[in-house]
Amino acid sequence: MIPQPKVGLFDYPKYWAECYGTAPFLPMSRQEMDELGWDSCDIILVTGDAYVDHPSFGMAVIGRMLESQGFRVGIIAQPDWHSKDPFMALGKPNLFFGITAGNMDSMINRYTAERRLRHDDAYSPNNEGGKRPDRAVLVYSQRCKEAYKDVPVILGGIEASLRRIAHYDYWSDKVRRSVIFDAKADLLIYGNAERPLVEVAHRIARGETADTLTDVRGTAFITKQALTGWRGVDSRSIDRPGKIDPIPSPYQEMTAQTCASEDKPEQESADVQIVDVSKEAVPIQISDYQNKSWDKRHKPWEKTYVKLPSFEQVSNNKTLYAHASRIFHQEVNPGSARALLQTHGDRSVWLNPPAYPLDESEMDGVFGLPYARVPHPVYGDAKIPAYDMIKTSINIMRGCFGGCSFCSITEHEGRIIQSRSEQSILDEIEDIKEKVPGFTGVISDLGGPTANMYKLRCKSPKAEATCRRPSCVWPDICGHMDTDHTPTINLYRKARKVRGIKKVLIASGVRYDLAIQDPEYVKELATHHVGGYLKIAPEHTEEGPLSKMMKPGMGTYDKFKEMFDHYSKVAGKKQFLIPYFISAHPGTTDEDMINLALWLKKHDFKLDQVQNFYPSPLANATTLYHTEIDSLSKIRKTSASVPVAKGGRQRRLHKAILRYHDPANWPIIREALTKKGLARKLIGSGPQFLVPAETRQEKSMQYRKGKNNSSGHKTSPGQKNNRRSKPGQQGLTRFSKDQFK
Repeated sequence: MIPQPKVGLFDYPKYWAECYGTAPFLPMSRQEMDELGWDSCDIILVTGDAYVDHPSFGMAVIGRMLESQGFRVGIIAQPDWHSKDPFMALGKPNLFFGITAGNMDSMINRYTAERRLRHDDAYSPNNEGGKRPDRAVLVYSQRCKEAYKDVPVILGGIEASLRRIAHYDYWSDKVRRSVIFDAKADLLIYGNAERPLVEVAHRIARGETADTLTDVRGTAFITKQALTGWRGVDSRSIDRPGKIDPIPSPYQEMTAQTCASEDKPEQESADVQIVDVSKEAVPIQISDYQNKSWDKRHKPWEKTYVKLPSFEQVSNNKTLYAHASRIFHQEVNPGSARALLQTHGDRSVWLNPPAYPLDESEMDGVFGLPYARVPHPVYGDAKIPAYDMIKTSINIMRGCFGGCSFCSITEHEGRIIQSRSEQSILDEIEDIKEKVPGFTGVISDLGGPTANMYKLRCKSPKAEATCRRPSCVWPDICGHMDTDHTPTINLYRKARKVRGIKKVLIASGVRYDLAIQDPEYVKELATHHVGGYLKIAPEHTEEGPLSKMMKPGMGTYDKFKEMFDHYSKVAGKKQFLIPYFISAHPGTTDEDMINLALWLKKHDFKLDQVQNFYPSPLANATTLYHTEIDSLSKIRKTSASVPVAKGGRQRRLHKAILRYHDPANWPIIREALTKKGLARKLIGSGPQFLVPAETRQEKSMQYRKGKNNSSGHKTSPGQKNNRRSKPGQQGLTRFSKDQFK
């Protein structure tokens, strides 16, 4: 079982400033501080988002959480970063500055997947872009240091969390140092920060200095050497290419279909035992401890740190980068994770194990804080799109055990699902009815990172505490995973019975491989909680990219669609699934994209919005993109490289193929099909063709531009005979890889 902390989230003695009570909004100006009777702030939070006092905005959650502990908390939202003056607007904080880029990494917020500058920002008033700097955490931290050099600076939020060790940075196309070095910060808190931040705040308030806070879980800091009392292990001794050293386990009755592999360990050397974990998690054996209680069992991960390859090594050696990524993703379970140490020059970054998850009562406490649920009055009538989108939605849980390689939820929130009680969620519905202006009776979403993981957890507490599988549902659903959706179904039914509620929609992504395990859930969803369209994310149709995404095959999608269509029909409703797909994901070839486009055309899908793969920091897929090495399985010198769409032209091609119906994309698609010898089969007029042949008007335009078609030829090879459909060619054909040769 996951151990519990010694002090609960709301069990600390309140700070003396509790006497000031609760602020209607956390102050953003000296005038507001004066109205509250404050002479100073104990903690000042600096954020790249507009301040919206709503539990979907990280700064509001953290600010209200600290306020509940008795601290006076001020907010500096979207300051002008060109000087230190805006960072001095609330005066000098008594304890520390808390810095975050906001709800998104600032680089993802500012740039598209093609590295083009965005001119909008959903987290800013009136959707105005340019209200935050690039790499906002670095800039804000440096300005706070300039303003008050003796005040500790603590980093948090998703940008800091996903850059806590050396990481590949897509925008500069290089490996960057841990963000704590460039920010010159005193401490970094990763993941959902409530538990470690509350501990840090109380300890600093008691007189401890930031440099002495080396034992707080969920934190990272700079050190010159490993902490005393800890035993170090070199990462290459426990995870040689493709293999990992077993650790003691409290359960050994596992089967290959559950959380552990039964592969026999190989002996690579006399003193190192290694086990093949290319498919599943680490097999762990401890027969010596079968009769001991969990508390008394030996836990070899305690007081043990893993030394990762240094920043200099992972910067210059892609194999070591892939190796470091494998180790990092194996050390995320708060029940058994070891500390990590990575050297940067003559100093190192030390990562303590992740913070323990919040229990149900703590989750209820966090979401039950006195949020105003609207933007701060300073914004007047300005619209903040991110708020408008979520103002009537409710987070019912945190975390995700899906482990999709392109997603950073696991690296930030963890695999353990942290759920709220039914009553807490129903109380929030009442809060929305009372506080949200113009509420129409429609709850736009009851969800979270995934709609249908509410109260789903590992059925074996001992397995949950030690499992190192990156996903509980891939390649198959773990035998220990609870798939009973009854708590979710009951919640939906109670929510829609609340007086004044007309409709409760589910807008979060549905994990359909879990949903089909419980047909009653699909029935409930289709009958009552879909507004005509349900968005789901198969992401691709081909096995190559799906295996690198760690997503289920299309057979699972087909089964869910069959169930969804059936229950929609029974309910007398005409409803549709809207699938999401990713182009240019690592592991995807041009042939994979063509087959996906053929599937889309066969099912008459014309996608308007297409997401090109975005290499976000620390994600497994980003490691695949950068190294072209399959870090999801064994890493060997002889390992085949992962196909990766790099360079603007190939990435544009993959995106264009997904939007095969757009005439603007036809020239680049025709050129690609011609080069692959598929012009006769896929270019022409008729339902069996992917794109039409070039028209005289297009040829004329190309001629005036200096060439006759996208390939520079007067006609594409074999193109003349494709103007008419041949008998028997009325259906689209899926091509095998051999046919592309």
